[in-house]
Amino acid sequence: MSLLDRHVGFVHALREAGLPVSLAEGLDAARALQVIDLAERESLRAAYASTLVKRPSHRPGFDTLFDLWFPASTTGLSGSRTEGPEGPGGSEGDPDALDLETAEVPQLRDRLAELLLGADGMNEFARAMVERFGRQTAGPGRQNWFSYSVLRALSPETLMARLLAEVLAGRERGGLAEKVARQRIGENTRRFEDAVSTDVRRRIAEDSGIERIARSAVRPPLEQLDFLRVTKADLARLRREVHPLARRLATRLTVKHRLGHRGRLDFRRTVRASLSSGGVPLTVFNKPRRPHRPELVILCDTSDSVASFAHFTLLLTYALREQFAKVRAFGFVDTVDEITRFFVPGADVAEAMTRLAAEADMVRFGRTNYGNAFERFAERYGDAVGPKTSLLILGDARSNYQRPALETLRRLSEEARHVYWLNPEPMSQWDTGDSLATAYGEVVPMHECRNVVQLAAFVEELA
Repeated sequence: MSLLDRHVGFVHALREAGLPVSLAEGLDAARALQVIDLAERESLRAAYASTLVKRPSHRPGFDTLFDLWFPASTTGLSGSRTEGPEGPGGSEGDPDALDLETAEVPQLRDRLAELLLGADGMNEFARAMVERFGRQTAGPGRQNWFSYSVLRALSPETLMARLLAEVLAGRERGGLAEKVARQRIGENTRRFEDAVSTDVRRRIAEDSGIERIARSAVRPPLEQLDFLRVTKADLARLRREVHPLARRLATRLTVKHRLGHRGRLDFRRTVRASLSSGGVPLTVFNKPRRPHRPELVILCDTSDSVASFAHFTLLLTYALREQFAKVRAFGFVDTVDEITRFFVPGADVAEAMTRLAAEADMVRFGRTNYGNAFERFAERYGDAVGPKTSLLILGDARSNYQRPALETLRRLSEEARHVYWLNPEPMSQWDTGDSLATAYGEVVPMHECRNVVQLAAFVEELA
């Protein structure tokens, strides 16, 4: 494959993975290749990163795809060629060099211990270990590659106690020196694990095709992750995205309020000023506009099918609470309960969600029932919705074939100032199975809201 083909394929793979790479930026990257030494792989990586990567959160996906499209040299994986000329692996012809193809596992663990303490040659060692332990035959002429079998054979995580004993050499345990040593060894362990995973992906790509592996090797950027498919680790990262997003939205809200309508005509001041010009109103005065700080009411489906979406949107709502005079939140599965008390300012969100699941009265029979939830909300908390209220409904509109209570929802929407519905399902799945998206959408404007990008766009429109 020529360098041009690799460049075009790499840029296309970045776009498919969700990284925003324009045509102009692709051309900038091609121009950058003219002024670097293409034989230096890290210079090549840096040139591409500086021209194509816009956010730190995009860098892990970029690095994964770069390693697939521009893999490190795989020549010389035998013991005599794996390490550099100064390492214990030795250069070719060194009588003391460790033969990585035939060495016993204890010897390999000794070499790994040296690498975890900072010796050179970790990437070469990782490739040799994948070649030796990562291959598993899947049938005639077929083989699979696994990083798990490499890490199981060498068990790098079990070397910590031994390495700490060597580093501290009789010094007192528990102090700053041990903390620094643990951190360094832990970082090097993660580097080794990443090097093994990278080489496994490269070998799979050589067998199955780079394009195929690229589509499955990289998760979408954080802001494009589907709320319905995020993990606990993703939620922790998403929590860090909330407050910067809230600040940006707050700034836009302030600008729009400042540049909005100038207020009603101040007739008295205008007539009085016109007396100096013979009754001609040359200058028009307006009454100061009263800032509108609406109340926000959230009605949120907290069933298992949309729990991650509810978690994130509640978090964002409370980050934006300064934009509203009052924020009240209600959760439901097949009945409804007010959950505002669990999300007081300063509360830990993860702990609040745990308390919510244990203490809130949102479940009768355990099956989502939008119709009953709307009716109970109108009956118990109808006074929460008024002419200053923006009502925000969060859920997938799947009601397990129960009656929808459209009239109750219509009455609530007529009493509120604004009503919006955010649906975390793809629009292509609306009205499939027990979905009532179209029926509810005829009463309340329904918006697809599957990730941070769509949520930010909606809140900006809401302003």
